[in-house]
Amino acid sequence: MPDDPYKVLGLTKSATADEIKKAYRKLVRTSHPDLHPDDPAAEDRFKAIGAAYDLLKKPETRARYDAGEIDAQGAERPPRQYYRDFADTSDNAYRQRSGFGADTDPADIFAEILRNRARQSGGGGFGAQRASVRGADLRYSLEVPFLEAVLGTKTRITLPDGQALSVSIPKGTADGQTLRLRGKGAPGFGQGPAGDALITVSVRPHPVFHRDGDDILLTLPITIEEAILGGKVSTPTIHGPVDLTIPPGSSSGRILRLRGRGVERAGAKEKGDQKVELKIVVPPEVDADLRDFLAARRGKNTFDPRIDLMKGGHS
Repeated sequence: MPDDPYKVLGLTKSATADEIKKAYRKLVRTSHPDLHPDDPAAEDRFKAIGAAYDLLKKPETRARYDAGEIDAQGAERPPRQYYRDFADTSDNAYRQRSGFGADTDPADIFAEILRNRARQSGGGGFGAQRASVRGADLRYSLEVPFLEAVLGTKTRITLPDGQALSVSIPKGTADGQTLRLRGKGAPGFGQGPAGDALITVSVRPHPVFHRDGDDILLTLPITIEEAILGGKVSTPTIHGPVDLTIPPGSSSGRILRLRGRGVERAGAKEKGDQKVELKIVVPPEVDADLRDFLAARRGKNTFDPRIDLMKGGHS
């Protein structure tokens, strides 16, 4: 086993800090003693990899090693005073510390977990106590059209490594909801199970429908004649068009309810409703007959839609 920490990691002295980190991450996974149960030297190699990385990951200790001030074990030369002789002092650069800082890379935490398990195995080696680490959860984002999220669908997403993953979107999936695909995350280590894939759904807005809980909201334009005389008009719903009865004398802002025409969620006892808000729309060009009729009624009509508004303004 070479003493040079660069050789242990398969690098040269010209390696960058990023190259050192990548080499360490790769070796700590491929050289774990659990993967080489018949190799008695595997545990020593694994420990040497960790020690080499501990020395080279810090710019100050790496610089001191390159300058010949310390050896591969971090000991001063000369005099040969080993860091373990003063390991408990507060200013010791080689003192092992527990915990991680706020800027610690998660991959380094994972590697440290494996190394700690190696230390805990004692003299019996990894054959006596195998490390089993659950794989990490992987997070993804998925944009889904409004109707597919409400009605449910199946789709596929492509992972960064090019692998395609089938995803079932349950009925009633809401914007921001996270779906969990068990066992579809990073592979486990040793006998550890794979992690999960966590998919956060972003629902694309719809030009007509809006959602309020399990209810669907819709603004329905109607004509003056439909508002005054009433009648049946075709109204879109998430399940297709239906006939909606407009009561005579309906004003803009009136809300009609289509029961059971809203969102159906898995496990829910009842569907939501569709709420239809009426909006009277005047034609861009008013025909002469309608204009003359309304002009003749202007002086005869005693209804004032603003009377309550005026009273409230003076209260």
